[in-house]
Amino acid sequence: MEAMEEDSLDIKDDPNHNYCGSGGTKVSSYPSSSQLSEVTTVVWSVCPAVSGEEPGTGPRSGRLWSCGTGKSKPMDSDTGSESSEISEADGSASSASAEGKFSLDSTSKFLLNAMAIEDYRKNHWPNLEKAIDRLLIQKPTDHISVSYAQIYSYVYKCVCQQHSELLYSDLMSKITYHLQQVSTHLKASPPENFIEDFNTALTQYTASLQCIVPVFMYLNKFYIESKLNRDLRNDLMKLFADGVAEKHVNTLMPLLIKAHSQPFQVQPSTMASVVKGLYSLRPEWAQLAPDLFSGFIPQINPPAVESLLPDYAAHDQKLQMELSLNGFPRGDQSRKRASDDS
Repeated sequence: MEAMEEDSLDIKDDPNHNYCGSGGTKVSSYPSSSQLSEVTTVVWSVCPAVSGEEPGTGPRSGRLWSCGTGKSKPMDSDTGSESSEISEADGSASSASAEGKFSLDSTSKFLLNAMAIEDYRKNHWPNLEKAIDRLLIQKPTDHISVSYAQIYSYVYKCVCQQHSELLYSDLMSKITYHLQQVSTHLKASPPENFIEDFNTALTQYTASLQCIVPVFMYLNKFYIESKLNRDLRNDLMKLFADGVAEKHVNTLMPLLIKAHSQPFQVQPSTMASVVKGLYSLRPEWAQLAPDLFSGFIPQINPPAVESLLPDYAAHDQKLQMELSLNGFPRGDQSRKRASDDS
């Protein structure tokens, strides 16, 4: 017997994991059916039925008993309560990790957005503000060296970084502040220079918009037109109408009427520029002085009526008389055909 036990312990392994004994016989690494039956007997003997019940009978039939070092624990084979408990634990753990990841992503996005806004405040907007200042104060005859490509690049970056609303707000605030200073300067202007000063302010502002609006084209296209359904130039002209013209129109209109009644008191080009500018800002202002606006803008007065032709002729004769009395002779009339009335 001792020799047989020693032979059985002398086992060698081949590449296919078939163990060979000293006698050359192969021993399979997989258990045989008889060995499985013995293992099954051992399992049922270790985990007996509770309260003397036979396996497979009684109220606990259909349940498997997990055997451990502690007490026996039943596990429902139909519902798999232990598996469901484990899966619920795994699901709660995965949801907790997902919530943690979501909060981490939100924090990262918030920090990146804060960094982008800080970069806008420190780099992009200060450069744009300086360029806008230079464009607003330049006169139509002046030449100021400004890199329009660089300004456009700053605007493009601000819009791409989702700062369109902030950029639009800063732009409107900047120009509103500038127009407040213009209005203060006009308020201190004497009456004899008021028309000229107003024309200078209006001309200078409209000339600056010819430079500002094109460089902010990207903001106008992808934010103002698409989201606000407005136009940048119209918004900026409305700022001038509300912040400057409306505040001084009651002072300006009597001066224009007086200047219109006295030819060449103000340069005709200045008169035309101011009247047309007021009409472009607010067409309804033409109703404050129809005779004044009709001299520069067509179709202000109602259409001519045949029954009023004598009145039109009388008005023209009166105008010619006023011009001749003010030193504007009619010239040599000797070669002119005599009228029937003479």
